[in-house]
Amino acid sequence: MTGLVLEGGAFRGLFTAGVLDALLDIRAELKYVIGVSAGATNAYSYVSKQRGRNLEIMERFMDNKRYISYGNLIRCKSLMDLDFVFDEIPNKHCVFDYKTFYEFNGRMLAGAFNIQTGKVEYFDKELLDKRNSILRASIAIPLVFPFEKINGNYYADGGLSDPIPIKKSIEDGNDKNIIVLTRNEGYRKTQSKTNKLTYRIYKNKYPKLANVLRDRHIKYNEQLDFCKKLEENGEAMIIRPTVDMNIDRFERDKNKLKAIYQNGYDLIVNNKEKILKYI
Repeated sequence: MTGLVLEGGAFRGLFTAGVLDALLDIRAELKYVIGVSAGATNAYSYVSKQRGRNLEIMERFMDNKRYISYGNLIRCKSLMDLDFVFDEIPNKHCVFDYKTFYEFNGRMLAGAFNIQTGKVEYFDKELLDKRNSILRASIAIPLVFPFEKINGNYYADGGLSDPIPIKKSIEDGNDKNIIVLTRNEGYRKTQSKTNKLTYRIYKNKYPKLANVLRDRHIKYNEQLDFCKKLEENGEAMIIRPTVDMNIDRFERDKNKLKAIYQNGYDLIVNNKEKILKYI
């Protein structure tokens, strides 16, 4: 079986949204989907077959301060008003099709990092609630989003420890995978000043989280190398942007984000026969 593996990347995930909308348009409906952070949020609309939903949300709400603003950090201790993003939008404005999502004849896994155990846990689609707790957990970047509590455990962004969840897909029996990355070919992650800071902040209270933050760039680059080997062996197809992705993870320029979306869409449509044959 062919798995669909989705990296995160915050608003760089508009590239993934374009890829997934194109997969729906060419009727490439894979039955195993796994994602972390923005990869997971985009995947939910793919599984619910709501083409264009993620692009619509960006276009309608990017200028809404409740959607994202530094003022939210003061008002609700989060860069996004999470009740607005994960409750009000999907349940009132851009209504999420829960029925189609639950009826999906396959597996949809969203990863989140358990800060107590130091391990990534993958939540199946049946655990989705109207509050979208799983997605709140999967996107919980330390310092700018609060940790999400689920069943007594606190969770952070799944991409911290397993940014490209390819090994989980292989463990679940997929002998081929389409891997969607949100960075250009040749990109290598380096240790950021932010991760150095968060390591110092959390090293006493949450040492397992702190260690993951400290070594995040190492883990990410190792996963990139692993994906490359899979591609060379014909065990994976990597889809990555061909437009410049040197943008901020919380880019606000709608034109840039729409260009990223279009790049993802066009890459799939222009390679339709190759992709369908691979699947």
